[in-house]
Amino acid sequence: MADDGVLIGVSDLPQQLRLDRANRHGIVAGATGTGKTVTLQVLAQGFSDAGVPVFAADVKGDLSGVSIACQPNDKLLARAEKLGVTLQPAAAPVIFWDLFGQSGHPIRATVSEMGPLMLSRLLDLNDVQEGVLNVVFRAADEEGLLLLDLKDLQAALTYASDNAKALSAKYGNIAVATVASVQRKLLVLENQGAAKLFGEPALDLSDLMRKDAQGRGVVSLLAADKLIGSPQLYATFLLWLMSELFEQLPEVGDPEKPKLVFFFDEAHLLFNDAPKALLEKIEQVVRLIRSKGVGIYFITQNPADVPDTVLGQLGNRVQHGLRAYTPADQKGLRAAAQSFRTNPKFDTAEAIQALGVGEALVSVLDEKGAPTMVEKTSIRPPNSRIGPATLDERKQLLASSPVRGIYDQVQDRESAFEMLKERAEQKAAAAEAPPAAAAPQPPARERPSESAQMVDAFAKSMLRTLGSQVGRQLIRGVLGGLMGGATGSRRR
Repeated sequence: MADDGVLIGVSDLPQQLRLDRANRHGIVAGATGTGKTVTLQVLAQGFSDAGVPVFAADVKGDLSGVSIACQPNDKLLARAEKLGVTLQPAAAPVIFWDLFGQSGHPIRATVSEMGPLMLSRLLDLNDVQEGVLNVVFRAADEEGLLLLDLKDLQAALTYASDNAKALSAKYGNIAVATVASVQRKLLVLENQGAAKLFGEPALDLSDLMRKDAQGRGVVSLLAADKLIGSPQLYATFLLWLMSELFEQLPEVGDPEKPKLVFFFDEAHLLFNDAPKALLEKIEQVVRLIRSKGVGIYFITQNPADVPDTVLGQLGNRVQHGLRAYTPADQKGLRAAAQSFRTNPKFDTAEAIQALGVGEALVSVLDEKGAPTMVEKTSIRPPNSRIGPATLDERKQLLASSPVRGIYDQVQDRESAFEMLKERAEQKAAAAEAPPAAAAPQPPARERPSESAQMVDAFAKSMLRTLGSQVGRQLIRGVLGGLMGGATGSRRR
């Protein structure tokens, strides 16, 4: 690798991705088995060697080989010699992560951080259900209820159901049946193991942006071989992570090299059936996050999997072989060919179909930010192992991990679930308490006789008369004294 770029492979000339253009995003596409994973490994290790941290989802487990130095065999040495590159066995510094906490450190987010938009996507809610979820979040904020994990969210939904009339008066109609439907979808999500994603300690983004003692960027690998079985969960989590990077990182403009490179494998899952509002958010994040120093690279089978509004922002492109057997395949092939700057030496569409394993068409951004002419390129062999790390190797790396012990134990502080439970217990205790003893009443008086009533009435009348006369005299005396005093003073 040169000081200012990552060597992807060799055509007539070395094909190198410039570090100062790496935050302009990119795509690695191609059919299954054409070499995308090795290309991803070459890029990840190249960025790491340049001091750039990397985050990547390891869908098949093969990418974990970047953590182990390669053992050169005759085939690899012959390929390196043919391309004129030097094979230097080395491993990249790696931290393993796993939403399920089995093949890496647990990685979590709080429900509040995920927010109603992401959760609506995750739960596949309709507009009405999403509206109810927004009300639940708003009510929880106003009530001071922390939403950290799924049991907090379930408790908040129950609270909304129990107080639907009051909340409807404040926020608009909330049907109890709609709340119940959201609760059922949340239960399905829990059954898929998503409860382990939500909670504390939540991921600190600075742990994805580490460098080792030699100044190499740490490669954070998310074990996704099981996670990919829940595609909605996989796509939503990675989208949330991109959004968090966008919201939390400061503006840096166009740095000499990225602060972080983010690889999104199986990218089509992000866009499949995504509502318009979510697509607009994705487009916004991709468009603006480059100024935060983050480069996003989508890995997918066909560029047509990525919407044109996003595809147009991907400046660095590596296209492995495609096969066009159906009309849909042919349409995708044409789209892939048209996305490159034409090379008069060959027909791009035909070249894509003729590419062998380990070959690709490459176009990167030059020093002016313009795409280079597409070139047929042989991908260089990586310095790390091609193939997965073994279970024992992974365990050794986890034991020496720089974040060991930080995320491994779940924290469960007081939040919405505990607070609402305490309120319910207090209300139940108040309802079961015996009623307070009534204050003693004075004994009933005997009704006076008629003559006594007449005497009493006469006495009250006399008192009122005397009182009014004395009152008038007192008032006159006071006022008269003041007025007299004033008159006297004037006279003197």
